[in-house]
Amino acid sequence: MTHISTRHGILAISPILVFLSSYVAVSVIAGDFYKMPLSVALIIASAWAVIIMPDMSLHKKVEVFSRDAGSPTVMYMVWIFILAGAFAALAREVGAVESTVNIAIKVLPAQMLVPGLFVAACFISLSIGTSVGTVVALSPLAVELAQTGSESVPFYIAVVLGGAFFGDNLSFISDTTIAATRTQGCQMRDKFRANLWIALPAALAVLAVYVAIGLNNSGDDGHIHGLDTNPLLVIPYLLVIATALMGINVTLVLSIGIVSTIILAITYGHTPTELFGYMGKGIDSVGNLTIITLLAAGMLGLIKELGGINYILQVITLKISHSRGAQFSIAALVSIVNLCTANNTVAIITVGELARNISAKFGIDPRKTASLLDTCSCITQSLIPYGAQTLLATSLAGISPVAPWPYMYYPWALTAMVALSIIFQLPRRLNKQQTN
Repeated sequence: MTHISTRHGILAISPILVFLSSYVAVSVIAGDFYKMPLSVALIIASAWAVIIMPDMSLHKKVEVFSRDAGSPTVMYMVWIFILAGAFAALAREVGAVESTVNIAIKVLPAQMLVPGLFVAACFISLSIGTSVGTVVALSPLAVELAQTGSESVPFYIAVVLGGAFFGDNLSFISDTTIAATRTQGCQMRDKFRANLWIALPAALAVLAVYVAIGLNNSGDDGHIHGLDTNPLLVIPYLLVIATALMGINVTLVLSIGIVSTIILAITYGHTPTELFGYMGKGIDSVGNLTIITLLAAGMLGLIKELGGINYILQVITLKISHSRGAQFSIAALVSIVNLCTANNTVAIITVGELARNISAKFGIDPRKTASLLDTCSCITQSLIPYGAQTLLATSLAGISPVAPWPYMYYPWALTAMVALSIIFQLPRRLNKQQTN
């Protein structure tokens, strides 16, 4: 790789600095990290990237932007977002989400409300692929359970948030999983297995803490057993999980989920027109994410053309002499970007190619890199008080966004597992295998 001077390198990466500074500055001034649309910040940064590109016509600059924004990897990601949005909305509107929530909670030990709520959040988020959806489904229940238990509302909300991010981190249909695996060029099934070595021990450790807490408390089990459920409506989620674990292409997995949901919905009286309307709303809901993905990819294409990617790689890897240092660098990169954007998917997309280059240079398995990107972005997203999930959960509970922070056991346990996985090179089998 050709050495890039500091002056040229800083200019090359300045679009990233413009993006982060414009987003953070406006958000701080407005007092709300969701007042400044990410798409606008990306447009500003992209315009700056176009301006500073030397010796190239405007037409050529736009062509470079469009080439990377419309790359096969990005377009494949967009297709998955569309299908995931359609499936999520369809399942929610026909009652599949509600049935999944009720069944998950109904089968849990009645006296174990705290660990039961955590397990329910883990399962639901793993099934539906969204921490936001899990928060919406379980936060009202968490508030209700807090009224009958000895723990506070912030504690129960923290339990829901921890479980929600466990599933979001591992789910096959989570946009963070999709972004991490597509940017690193590995299979979702393989990333899931590598990720499980990090997330499962953390979840089990936290579950043990919740069990200990639950054994000291007893709640009213009427909240658990008085729920209306329809087991058949859980079938689409079970099919999605089963087919994903079989290694079937994710677009086919989501298509199977959509078709099975439509068939079940029609048998329960829904009309095709209604169902198509639900799907349309779901597709619309991922429109902003799609736009952000395209803009981020295009902007990074311009930065790459300027030599910015090589410069960052040159600086970050300058004093790295081994795989462990490289992995910590990847973890730090995605965490810092997530801290500034409050969006874990955008953070993964932003640093994805750079992480892939670092991994290639230091021989890090793509499955481990994808796992680090997804896990570390989820950790940061769960701990910042201005993240969408925390804002939504605390709003539904009527508490301060910082109130659950002292009780966020799972993110800290996950942080410890990430550090251990890097220090001890876990899982070790990834050091002996190469991704096909």
